[in-house]
Amino acid sequence: MVQDTTAQGNLETDIEEDETPFVEYDISVNPADLTLELLSEKYNREEIIIPPYQRKFVWKPKQASELIESFLMGLPVPQIFLYENDEGVLEVIDGQQRLLTVHFFFRGYFEEISPKDTQKVFRLNGLSQRSDYNGKTYSQLASSDQRKLKNKTLRVIFIKQLRPSGEGDAVFHIFKRLNTGGTLLKAQEIRNAVYRGPIVDSLRELNSEQHWQEILGLSNPDRSQKDVELILRLFALFENWENYKSPMSEYLNKVQKTNRDFSSEKAVRFKSAFNQATRCVADALEKPFRPKRLVNSAALEAVFISLMEEEISSEELKQNYASLLEDSEFAGYIFGSIANEVAVKRRIELAKDILKNGAKSN
Repeated sequence: MVQDTTAQGNLETDIEEDETPFVEYDISVNPADLTLELLSEKYNREEIIIPPYQRKFVWKPKQASELIESFLMGLPVPQIFLYENDEGVLEVIDGQQRLLTVHFFFRGYFEEISPKDTQKVFRLNGLSQRSDYNGKTYSQLASSDQRKLKNKTLRVIFIKQLRPSGEGDAVFHIFKRLNTGGTLLKAQEIRNAVYRGPIVDSLRELNSEQHWQEILGLSNPDRSQKDVELILRLFALFENWENYKSPMSEYLNKVQKTNRDFSSEKAVRFKSAFNQATRCVADALEKPFRPKRLVNSAALEAVFISLMEEEISSEELKQNYASLLEDSEFAGYIFGSIANEVAVKRRIELAKDILKNGAKSN
């Protein structure tokens, strides 16, 4: 049986070298100065939304108060970026904290940082003792200051993908490059939001399978969803690895985007094959896929695809797994630059052959 290493939701894997995708987009970028009142109203009408890949409101009251004071004092405030999605709705990809701060101040309370029914009043605090605004809510400001604040403008950069038309995946790359805040999101976290649909829940359900978590040495799902990404990777290559095109990250984006419903016949076959392969590995191997201590995604991928596509018994896996890892050619394809087409295809071919037939003869 696989031993549980009881890692607390933190999956450590060998470093993989993947190509940086080069994708050419035709993107419309239009700057505009919008009043704070209009931005707040658009957010209230859900014409501007905070997409799921964004973190929640995390600013402290002092930070939020200083932003409002900056507007009142006429100090410059950094621009925000809004992305027009396929439905024509504007998604905030940079500037969430600034936008919500303005909206909350107009409303009079911190809507998203109170977990209870009672809302926390948004009162300016932490400012200089000599500040005329210290301790005041929006309704307590002088009417002239209220008008000044409502009419202050914030530079907004509107982004829309024009080409490739109908793809709408530029936001994935834009957000990764603009995502420079305190807690950076990982690829699968962004992917699950940008390409959201039933596939997200299906992958999470498969990921919760006890044997799968034990194989990865986890007692809880990985916080950054590396374990979910591994399942997506298996689904992407299942019955299609011969057509794989690098880079892996871009390949996974396309697969999740085109399989959002996760209702195809392939998806049904994959669910069954994945669960069978997981049980097979759990029965046959202890702490597998760790040729150098950490989980090796390439080795896991090759073995799982072999088990899902070929009739390989637990006994054959137990008997031949060590021979697979000891094979010098296979070892050369599971470290370093392992996401190119040759490496992906060749290691799966080797895994299928050795797991079924034993070590190659010299």
